[in-house]
Amino acid sequence: MFVVVGSPHFTRSSENQVTLARFYRAILETYRLMDEGVRWYVTGDDDSLFFVDNLVDVLSKYDHTRQHYIGTNSETIKSNAYFGFNMGFGGAGYALSYALVEALVVKLDECVEKYHFIWAVDMIQSLCLADLGVDLTLEKGFHQMDLFGDISGLLSSHTTAPLLSLHHFATVSPLFPGMDRPGSVLHIMKAANVDQSRMLQQSICHVRASNWTFSVSWGYSVHIYEKIFPRSYLKLPIETFRPWYRGRPPVFMFNTRPVSRDPCEAPHWFFFDSIEKENDGVVTSYTRKFIRNMTSCSFSGNISADPIASIRVFSPKTPRQGRKVECCDVEYEGDVATMRLRDCRRDEIIA
Repeated sequence: MFVVVGSPHFTRSSENQVTLARFYRAILETYRLMDEGVRWYVTGDDDSLFFVDNLVDVLSKYDHTRQHYIGTNSETIKSNAYFGFNMGFGGAGYALSYALVEALVVKLDECVEKYHFIWAVDMIQSLCLADLGVDLTLEKGFHQMDLFGDISGLLSSHTTAPLLSLHHFATVSPLFPGMDRPGSVLHIMKAANVDQSRMLQQSICHVRASNWTFSVSWGYSVHIYEKIFPRSYLKLPIETFRPWYRGRPPVFMFNTRPVSRDPCEAPHWFFFDSIEKENDGVVTSYTRKFIRNMTSCSFSGNISADPIASIRVFSPKTPRQGRKVECCDVEYEGDVATMRLRDCRRDEIIA
């Protein structure tokens, strides 16, 4: 069972400090109201999207009768430096086991008084839990999204961790071209409501005859590269986004690759269009939203992917297991390409 409460940041003022304390004490009030049957307490902001099926699966790995504090850092180094590398960011959301909350509520008021000068609920939380001897356990599927602009490059090369949350929708561009923010959220949930286990999971196919590489981020996008690239390269997000705080590199908590105008490095972009169930699985369809507007890559023998207008991706009906990477096969004819996801063969190299 889950309980979700707010986790805001406030400016420094006496009035806001009182409000912050009230928000933080909500976990105590919730504990008193909903004691029976609760295993986990999950907190997050009201501008965050949670993928509850994945959250249940991830938390089931942990023993709720032990003290667990599960969350993630910010994507940017400066945010972590300001608030703490050992803090679970509240916008992305974090989970506290019942056993931990049971111990926390005894010391909660004392902790609020001790850290009265702190103006962020999630920062107070991390300090109080540290004093209880509990450190943050990282789960990469939570996303604080301390970013600006177009995050398609990040979502198209998502980690193998199950997608748990997306935060800061007001500061990033709509997830899909030609849609507004609410429409984009509703659209991505069409795929999530069918199979959350595969959301944004990256699968890569190589077509040797044309020297092309296909990379699908399930339920979101497909890239076609007119060159063979290994997974070690394609798992790096394309830096289409900007950091929350500007400064000298390194900026992000992960490696990236630059946006390129080289026709051998720049992908053809296709975005999620529709999903349908079939007898033996699920089909997601992706369509080209804009022309790449480049010459073809010489490495492909000048075989351009421009004629491809849509891509259909067949995935098995069974949910994806754990953090196992799936492989795929691809065929194309005319303006339609077809990808089939499958288990990787023994000793198969995605390169």
